[in-house]
Amino acid sequence: MAMVCLSDFEAYAKKYLPKIAWDYFAAGADDCNTRDENILAYKRIRFQPRVLRDVSMMDIRTKILGTEISFPVGIAPTGFHQLAWPDGEKSTARAAKAMNTCYIASTYSTCTLEEISAAAPGGLRWFQLYIHRNRAASRQLVQRVEALGFQALVLTADLPYTGKRRDDIRNGFCLPPHIKLKNLERDFEVCKMSLLDPSITWNDIYWLQSLTHLPIIIKGILTKEDAELAVRHGVQGIIVSNHGGRQLDEGPATIDALVEVVEAVRGRVEVYLDGGIRKGSDVLKALALGAKCVFIGRPALWGLAYKGEEGLQDVLRILQDEFRLSMALAGCARVSEIGRHLVRFSKL
Repeated sequence: MAMVCLSDFEAYAKKYLPKIAWDYFAAGADDCNTRDENILAYKRIRFQPRVLRDVSMMDIRTKILGTEISFPVGIAPTGFHQLAWPDGEKSTARAAKAMNTCYIASTYSTCTLEEISAAAPGGLRWFQLYIHRNRAASRQLVQRVEALGFQALVLTADLPYTGKRRDDIRNGFCLPPHIKLKNLERDFEVCKMSLLDPSITWNDIYWLQSLTHLPIIIKGILTKEDAELAVRHGVQGIIVSNHGGRQLDEGPATIDALVEVVEAVRGRVEVYLDGGIRKGSDVLKALALGAKCVFIGRPALWGLAYKGEEGLQDVLRILQDEFRLSMALAGCARVSEIGRHLVRFSKL
């Protein structure tokens, strides 16, 4: 079967992954409205392409926090990669390095940070952090991350408690015995996520800043008010995210929330986005509305499920080719030419 677009990888993963693993990756909160809206919202955005613009030489590179990547798509943090492929996050790290893009490793990785680093030395890696009730464990994690050469810390801010994901409850989701969360203390209960600290506040940004010299990015911002607070607390970046629709259902699609966040930030920090990216043209729409880069979550897992590192490279390459083509057809030869003039919101 020819793998032509990301939905081909989705279909493969759904067919061949164990049901409990597929359901975990696919799950949204409650009725899954926000999960689905993340994708549907892109269909309400229309291009206003320019023509006769000389797109014979295309340059799709960009920079995030000063580091060049081959195109503006990175890999979002998702947990439990060994549910998708035996080598887990090691394969993810290798694919990201091969495609010269950024991989955000999750607190809930099933490989150690050391294994991830050794799998792809010199790759651009950020680390996604959940702050747990055991602050000493979180502190040690931050120190390990910095020592291993990760280049930024991504604090997930939208998970004081885990959203209600019905299929996981029906399935009694737990990790199989051979898969461990290798970077957390031994008594961590994956079935309950019981060690998350629901008391964290904006003041904990200062605590994190006291622990590390790494730039801090906040993931989970959806409003202009929180965007303003993030800037005020000295973060270097914002990921507009609703956790793939897995937390609070009936919130905004990330592409819809992006506009007010970008306007609030006014260029003071970089703004990224995850959620709903399924085509290269989606990437172009997000950049036109002010995102510096986007990150993919579920499609990366589908690529791993297909063929590990090679499958994930295939997913990234398809997005890269589609993005380059969409850019050219819209009349942009360089990422710097992409802007708000390229899109309008449909009245549909």
